[in-house]
Amino acid sequence: MALKIVRLHPKNRVLGWIEERLPWLSFVSAHTATYYAPKNFNVWYLFGALAGVALVNQLFTGIFLAMHFKPSAAEAFSSVEYIMRDVPWGWLIRYMHSTGASLFFVVVYLHMFRALLYGSYKKPRELVWVLGMLVYLVLMAEAFMGYVLPWGQMSFWGAKVIISLFGAIPVVGNGLTEWIMGDYLPGDATLNRFFALHVIALPLALLLLVTIHILALHEMGSNNPDGIEIGDSLDAKGVPLDGIPFHPYYSVEDLLSTAVFLLVGAFIIFFAPTFGGWFLEHDNFVEANRLVTPEHIKPVWYFTPYYAMLRVVPAFLGIKLWGVLVMFAAIAVLFFMPWLDRGKVKSIRYRGQGYKVALVLFALSFLMLGAIGAGVFAQALPHWLGHDVDANRIETWFGRFWTAIYFGFFAFVWAYTRFGLEKTKPVPERLTSHA
Repeated sequence: MALKIVRLHPKNRVLGWIEERLPWLSFVSAHTATYYAPKNFNVWYLFGALAGVALVNQLFTGIFLAMHFKPSAAEAFSSVEYIMRDVPWGWLIRYMHSTGASLFFVVVYLHMFRALLYGSYKKPRELVWVLGMLVYLVLMAEAFMGYVLPWGQMSFWGAKVIISLFGAIPVVGNGLTEWIMGDYLPGDATLNRFFALHVIALPLALLLLVTIHILALHEMGSNNPDGIEIGDSLDAKGVPLDGIPFHPYYSVEDLLSTAVFLLVGAFIIFFAPTFGGWFLEHDNFVEANRLVTPEHIKPVWYFTPYYAMLRVVPAFLGIKLWGVLVMFAAIAVLFFMPWLDRGKVKSIRYRGQGYKVALVLFALSFLMLGAIGAGVFAQALPHWLGHDVDANRIETWFGRFWTAIYFGFFAFVWAYTRFGLEKTKPVPERLTSHA
């Protein structure tokens, strides 16, 4: 259902004068009070708004952190310590930023999973999905560069490992690695570049993409748990029979979910800011030392599924590039989901049993790869099977199995829908509350 913007004429003379020249009230009204959303949204549809809340938190806290941070190898770590110890409420701002980053990825991953549940990537919302994936890609770059800035042990060694991946590219790899670092090892040049990108370039790109993502969504209209287009059933005035105004109905619901979200975030910040080393690794509270390698080098949790793929894919014919290609392919293949899935039905409520099983295995593979990338199994296997067991070998083959499951999901969905193997349930003509 295409978005309609109706010009408002405020009675207040000042607002009326502004509205005549810059119709911002009409724009806001078109995207809230007169924007009709499906009436059967469930809890899965809260995470998009919560991602916006997390973005605002990151921007707000990042501004205050940037006021005191010094992007140099000699002063970065001490400036973070200064923020934590001497800046009034600096510890709170820093923990709001670090906890907010992890919670940002939590809601983004749930938001993406909801799209897979209810087919929000399918026609006519392919562009909405692609824009969302671009947001995810920029967010990953933003998070990685922000992770490097505190200049702890994991910041330094994580940057060295991740940037060194570009060295696997034939011919230009070594030169590209040095160009990104600005040196032979991460140092002043790396920090300055990452700080500029983290604070200026990437946030601007992120804000632009998020805005276009929302505009594209409102132009096509929101999907719903039934996967039915509410624009197909209109009353005499052209209003969707199964739609309700976004404001005040869903805006109030979003305020309630935001309050719960902030409460959860506050609980973590005040009682478990490092979240047992998942949100802030213990090694990152030690200043970077290029002469001392941490016992376990691993990225922060939201990168671990892709890091696991990188680790478990072996070199083939003496070429180490395969692991890098698999890691990037795991992200790239998500962009093509609207064209891989050719099923006629959107929502999982009415899809075939094969898709349901495949989606469960896909989600499980992502979780298992995350645990492997974080080193959970490598540390646990000796306790489970005895210290004489080759934990790394078992973990590697386990990771290869789940990597195959991850990519197998996309291959299965394509074949399952391309060759008409899916047996779907009848889709109702109007929205329902439950399947």
